[in-house]
Amino acid sequence: MPRVSDEHLERRRQQILDAARRCFIRKGFHLTSMQDVFAESGLSAGAVYRYFKSKNEIIHAIATERQGIAVQLLERIIKEDPLPPFEEIIERFLTLVQSMLDDGTLRVAPQVWAEALHDPTYREIVSGLFVGLRSSWTSLAVRMRDAGRLPEDADPEAIGTSLMCLMPGFVMQRLLVGDVDATVVTAGIRGLAGAR
Repeated sequence: MPRVSDEHLERRRQQILDAARRCFIRKGFHLTSMQDVFAESGLSAGAVYRYFKSKNEIIHAIATERQGIAVQLLERIIKEDPLPPFEEIIERFLTLVQSMLDDGTLRVAPQVWAEALHDPTYREIVSGLFVGLRSSWTSLAVRMRDAGRLPEDADPEAIGTSLMCLMPGFVMQRLLVGDVDATVVTAGIRGLAGAR
């Protein structure tokens, strides 16, 4: 029997994750059964269980599969010379987050955040993501301060912590209210820049 390629295995794994994500978006983690995932993926139970032993393993994989994308974007921006204007950085970041919400990648994030409140496994995943992203925002604040774009006495840790609040707030407003997009928040940031 011919050996199955790594590419085929990864495609099949992604097929399962995409199907599970659609189920979780429709029904939530708790109301989605493995049978729902089998039906949505079009695969047999055996095929799914070859990749994931349980629904929790699928949730874990979804929670971690693309968590570094936002951090990678910020790290690339930090290395740009000259550093883009602050409003452009915010807009690029939120445009990425918006695209990840629109394609379904981040739509289950609030469910994972909720699980993290009482499950140590998810707490570790979410806190790792949040700390990593906050660290990137802090590095950006350092770069901005060093470039003279923030006061010398600005606290990069406090700025990084504050900017970290953008993502969860944006995600929740876009999912629950629906009238928020990257340009609206960027305009708000621009308006705040003149606040005294």
